[in-house]
Amino acid sequence: MPYEIYSVNGPVVTARGGASLAMMESVRVGKDSLMGEVVSVRGEDAVIQVYEDTAGLRPGDSVTGTGGPLSVELGPGLLHNIFDGVLRPLLALVGASGPFMTRGVNIGALDAEKTWDVTIPLKAGDTVSPGTLYAECRETELITHRCLARVAGTVTGVKPDGVYTVGEVLVEVKDARGKTHALSLRQTWPIRTPRPVKSRLPIDRPLITGQRVIDTLFPVAKGGCAAIPGPFGAGKTITQHQLAKWSDADIIVYLGCGERGNEMTQVLEEFSELLDPRSGKPLLDRTVLLANTSNMPVAAREASIYTGMTVAEYYRDMGYHVAIMADSTSRWAEALREIAGRLEEMPAEEGFPAYLPSRLADFYERAGYMVTLSGSEGSVTVIGAVSPQGGDFSEPVTQNTKRFVRTFWALDRQLAYARHFPAINWITSYSEYIDDLEPWYREKIPGFTDLRTRVSRLLLEENKLMEIVKLIGADILPDDQKLIIEAARIIRLGFLQQNAYHETDTYVPLEKQKGMMEIYLYFYDAVKPLIDRSIPISQLRDTGIVDALIRIKYDVPNGNIGLLDTYREKIDGAVAAVLEANL
Repeated sequence: MPYEIYSVNGPVVTARGGASLAMMESVRVGKDSLMGEVVSVRGEDAVIQVYEDTAGLRPGDSVTGTGGPLSVELGPGLLHNIFDGVLRPLLALVGASGPFMTRGVNIGALDAEKTWDVTIPLKAGDTVSPGTLYAECRETELITHRCLARVAGTVTGVKPDGVYTVGEVLVEVKDARGKTHALSLRQTWPIRTPRPVKSRLPIDRPLITGQRVIDTLFPVAKGGCAAIPGPFGAGKTITQHQLAKWSDADIIVYLGCGERGNEMTQVLEEFSELLDPRSGKPLLDRTVLLANTSNMPVAAREASIYTGMTVAEYYRDMGYHVAIMADSTSRWAEALREIAGRLEEMPAEEGFPAYLPSRLADFYERAGYMVTLSGSEGSVTVIGAVSPQGGDFSEPVTQNTKRFVRTFWALDRQLAYARHFPAINWITSYSEYIDDLEPWYREKIPGFTDLRTRVSRLLLEENKLMEIVKLIGADILPDDQKLIIEAARIIRLGFLQQNAYHETDTYVPLEKQKGMMEIYLYFYDAVKPLIDRSIPISQLRDTGIVDALIRIKYDVPNGNIGLLDTYREKIDGAVAAVLEANL
């Protein structure tokens, strides 16, 4: 007996029939062949979550299984493109159905007509195994696409190097059982299944972002996980934009999960205009955009983070370092909650399903620095935004996310209101990667970690002193504590605060970050003799040196870091002038 729809509850459809549908099987629902996935099997009933609008479905409509799990197409053509939550190309969907996209338009992720100039490094008789390179082509000017085998056997047929579409058979392989496998540029992979690797490596090198507060105080490692929690308007999206633009990852997968459509439009427009700082080529040449905006089907939002992770793992297996930006996992968790409610599952804290922690773990644990099946090294770094309601970090999504990430960039509403961006609170944020990354910093940038430690200590001491200032005012403090507050203020305004829209300040290399810290700490050490002589620090402020130090980030170009040395002379001159005035 074929399956037929028995009931419809929003994106959740119950089908009744035989016992042929399997758990997590991909299905086609109704006369429009809507995409769906089996999430529960109860006797003759199968519960399906549908990834498209279910309006118009009625009892008696047919449900057909595909025989496999929900999978996506992978191959050349993913970069420089934008997709929905189940990897359907949005531009192709618009071309097929107009700006108001119709349901049931099942278009593959890859352009079947586009040709690629392919090199095939195999010959008949060669032995292949999972991870063997069998074809490669230039996907963009920045990225070479490498097709890796997923089967083991002997090559029985090979096409010559040439121009092919993604569907044309390039290599034929016969396995040990005598079965022949046809290999093309295109392959599929189930989104909820992690792609296999040879081994997991220790995390020992940072993801360089060019954002001072991150690289210096709260670094994230390549292959690591970071969370950006914060209330509305605190700058989660713009922080992720900065990381996507400037981090030293080879590939960026930007996932807009339940965010506003105008934000994804802004991302698409900005990324299409930006040039990659390392190559001068368009940034989109190494970027995959996935958009599942707040008005798109909620079930597709639940699947979108697995789709994004599958794409990231696909490029990792080629030996690339991939950073995936998930904005935001809270909207994904809300979709999970809505579907769980429609499935009549027992709610846990704040209505979220009891399996929320395990689903978050499934996502974040797919990150890592790996040795791939091909023997190369690649990584997936996950940076997930969290949008707690009212900025309450004690809510379930934030608390459970903290269990699975080791870097926590806590955005502060008060800093955002004060126009201090990025609004990362340097007291409540943390990074557990600092000890793991210290050998790398000591080798590549000697002295960096010692400077970081001193800067962190000054900021912590200032935080303690500001509690006293709030109670009894600053005048009661001794001069040495006033110096701590002044030095920390220079660090906050000149170093931690960064202008994403300023040509020089939007990205800062580690060498300049180190040089700026050296200057600020030199100021602190140079001014101590004034304090020992009981000279008020206000006299030094009147010389203008403080304002000059704060403006270092704008006045010293990234390409001429040597100018930082002149600030030591300026500090010495200002100190000498104050000493002379007090003789």
